Amino acid sequence: MPDRPSLLYVTDLAYPARGRRYGDEDVFLTSRLREWFDLALCHPLDARALMGRFDAVVVRNSGPVLHYREEYARFRDRALADGVRVYNPLTGRGDMAGKGYLLDLTEAGRPVIPTVDRPQDLDRLPAADRYAVKPREGADSIGLRFLTREELDGLDAWGEVLVQPRIDFRYEVSFYFVDDAFQYALHAPDPARRWVLEPYEPNAADLAFARSFVDWNTLAHGIQRVDACRAPDGSLLLVELEDLNPYLSLDLVAEEVREGFVEALADSLHRFLG
Repeated sequence: MPDRPSLLYVTDLAYPARGRRYGDEDVFLTSRLREWFDLALCHPLDARALMGRFDAVVVRNSGPVLHYREEYARFRDRALADGVRVYNPLTGRGDMAGKGYLLDLTEAGRPVIPTVDRPQDLDRLPAADRYAVKPREGADSIGLRFLTREELDGLDAWGEVLVQPRIDFRYEVSFYFVDDAFQYALHAPDPARRWVLEPYEPNAADLAFARSFVDWNTLAHGIQRVDACRAPDGSLLLVELEDLNPYLSLDLVAEEVREGFVEALADSLHRFLG
């Protein structure tokens, strides 16, 4: 029997995610991927030391990089220097590179929640009762604050944070892709309960919206989650493009959808390994 590709699967099985069970999802995924690959699981803090022994590194539910920023930077630098194959590839333009892309998309006039990072640009935002202030390197709502326009005048963290108007959206919806292939969508009908998700059937306009950001990101391989909100006027606005380690909520989709995702992921990994 020929040698099978080997994967180092990076996950923090014990990470206490609110409303999600990282460990359960990765136990399921690795149990299925073993059909095609030789696998070992490791904590993100161990990945740099171990990655050279495997054909590829798969970064999955590894937790917010904020919690181990220096070690992640060393992992990334070593992987790029040594030509280690990392999935998702380290060329992502979305959250993988920080949330500065929201500024670029705002400047380009794309359908995204308007975002600025300088006090002199505040007048470019639509008026709002409150404004969301979030770290450029944030994740999982860590460091998120809501301030009034007057409170923004005293903000001393400019350059490290992004500012957006707080939008009274109808609901949030997430679109899940493997490479450029749409897999499924989930939405949170109650805006106050972000992780109480239900299956969502997107229409053609919804899919065109989500795919436009996947195309913009130019990742040839990988898992991406396009998070959006339904604005009061019915349009979709991008909240974030998660291309580093998006949680997949696979326990909330039908079995045939879940199995289709696993097969799409395995096929993508085979193509990635060439």
